[in-house]
Amino acid sequence: MSKARVAVGVVVAVWAAVIFILGAAGTFDTPDRALPLPLLMGVATPIVIFLVLFRSIVGFRTWVLAADLRLATGVQAWRFGGLGFFALYAHDVLPGLFVWPAALGDMAIGATAPWLVLALVRRPEFAATRGFVVWNLLGLLDFAVALTTGVLASGASIGIGGAITTDPMGRLPLVLIPCYLVPLFTMLHLTAIFQARQLARGRSSASLLESAARA
Repeated sequence: MSKARVAVGVVVAVWAAVIFILGAAGTFDTPDRALPLPLLMGVATPIVIFLVLFRSIVGFRTWVLAADLRLATGVQAWRFGGLGFFALYAHDVLPGLFVWPAALGDMAIGATAPWLVLALVRRPEFAATRGFVVWNLLGLLDFAVALTTGVLASGASIGIGGAITTDPMGRLPLVLIPCYLVPLFTMLHLTAIFQARQLARGRSSASLLESAARA
């Protein structure tokens, strides 16, 4: 196992532990009628750090662009676990405004992930296609919709939720979903998009060189 993989494994494990400790301490709890800013910070901070490292550190960017896309895509299959949101909805733990779009979006991405992996195994160049990029963008859109409906149903003054709100998402064990799994899956989507863009550029350059050689 490479040192990079060990380092990533350690970071991911420590990150999960930190979120667990902060969640147990009530760090992500939101006062009544207030925007869930601590929770949103928990979602956004790891993604921002990832993007900053990608833009500023060559070694990190090289590692991201060399990551195994089959693994990065296959991990998204775990999102079919969004089916579990319906159990929380049925027991009046979470509101339907949040559950229906979040669960169905996650399940759609999770159910199609194995087919994308199969396509990548059969045709590695599939990673540079528009279909692969669109699928990853849809995965990001699912999170954007879930965050939006989550805020609207949070009980904040700007919200439109009822008696049942998304406040439980700021407490253990559910807080691990927005503050750990969502950023992690987002990074995997971004990794795939970055690699697809690089592959597309490589194909365009190769086509230009081929055309120039024929001229």
